[in-house]
Amino acid sequence: MTSSAPLSDADRDRLAALLREHYAQGRLSLEELRRRVGVVLAAEIADEAAAAMDGLPPLAGPPTAKKARGGRRHAQTAAPEAGWLPTSERFRDPASGQIMRVWIDPADQARHYIPDSGS
Repeated sequence: MTSSAPLSDADRDRLAALLREHYAQGRLSLEELRRRVGVVLAAEIADEAAAAMDGLPPLAGPPTAKKARGGRRHAQTAAPEAGWLPTSERFRDPASGQIMRVWIDPADQARHYIPDSGS
């Protein structure tokens, strides 16, 4: 991505996912995550969006989000994080057969899939 290149939706999604990963690793507060995702969503070119990553180190290790079929990303974790909101949506994970519940991160409306405890 060059600095003056127009920013695609895929670029915005990738940058927002990186910011969520920094949040998940405790490098950003929820307030700061929201601010930085706002910068990414408002950016028209790569230079503008890059400002949202200022001061953040490169991520070490694999991201917590798993890659789904078709290259789409979703966050599947063992337990919800503070601030996530449960939805009434549930589905059976085709890979494991386990019932999953959908949780929403209000910071950026990201969907997270958590094994359903039956509650």
